[in-house]
Amino acid sequence: MPVDKPTYAPTMTLAMGHKRAQMLATIRQFFAQRQVLEVQTPLLSQAANTDTFLQSVAAQVTYQDKPHTFYLHTSPEFAMKRLLASWQVAIYQICPVFRDNEIGSRHNIEFTMLEWYQPHYNLHDLAEELGQLLEALYGYPIILNHYRYIDAFMDYVGIHPLTASLTALQAVAQDKGVEVLNLTNDEVELADHRQSYLDLLFSHLVEPNLGYDLPTLIIDYPPATAALAKTALDKEGHLVAKRFELYINGIEIANAYDELAEGPALRARFEADNKQRLQHNLPPMPIDEYLLAACDELLTCSGIAVGLDRLLMVIIGAKSISEVIPFPSGQA
Repeated sequence: MPVDKPTYAPTMTLAMGHKRAQMLATIRQFFAQRQVLEVQTPLLSQAANTDTFLQSVAAQVTYQDKPHTFYLHTSPEFAMKRLLASWQVAIYQICPVFRDNEIGSRHNIEFTMLEWYQPHYNLHDLAEELGQLLEALYGYPIILNHYRYIDAFMDYVGIHPLTASLTALQAVAQDKGVEVLNLTNDEVELADHRQSYLDLLFSHLVEPNLGYDLPTLIIDYPPATAALAKTALDKEGHLVAKRFELYINGIEIANAYDELAEGPALRARFEADNKQRLQHNLPPMPIDEYLLAACDELLTCSGIAVGLDRLLMVIIGAKSISEVIPFPSGQA
């Protein structure tokens, strides 16, 4: 009869541990060859992510004998941009990041992120470097498929995402059964907003089809999803966010921005996020004033964040994140 694993045992096997270690070694060698500097920034910050859809993990600390609320970062982005503004060289980081209430076959509250910034790179340059990194990790040549958000949405949803009315999007969602079959309680609260419908339709009807034949970059997102990315007009005159996301086997792996470095514009976005958070009964998050101050010296650059646990999952064909990390949050 099979012997039960002891309660302390990791969910990741020793063999997988070796594969994970080799992946990290390959990434570090890749960036060392390109003279991209590895950095380490704090996990705890006095500021937090204002994004309505990313919930920060709060930590109560004592600082100078007084209680304070700090936050575990959802990404090293803010601190890395402060380094970039001062040092003005290409940098990367591999670190744990934290997002509250994210548990599932592809999610964990704590996960590992690779993030890097290249001065004077545009999104095309960054996509090319991403492809080279994937080749190093897979061990064979990689071709990246570039697929506009508009085209993917029309192919799989059948409606133009940037011109369709809210009523039309609601009708498509109802017809496709997204509202009835797939909405969570949190999504129901947000579903009266146009962008929320776009997000729902994209995540349920488009994402599962992406990146099976070739790793796929979705480009030119709706402007409401710009976050910290620049916006520009596409070839048809639509305002779009200058960013891309990488999908492999229907899984989102990476998120890249042509970085916006205008302090007043970023402040306006953060403040708008906090207003939206209040509308959805979420606490407003403290804005990173250090980042806004650094914007005056931030070089023109592009940056990308890669979920390394998910990337390892698709490379080796794992079905659950618990196969590629030793202790999921429920067993940590």
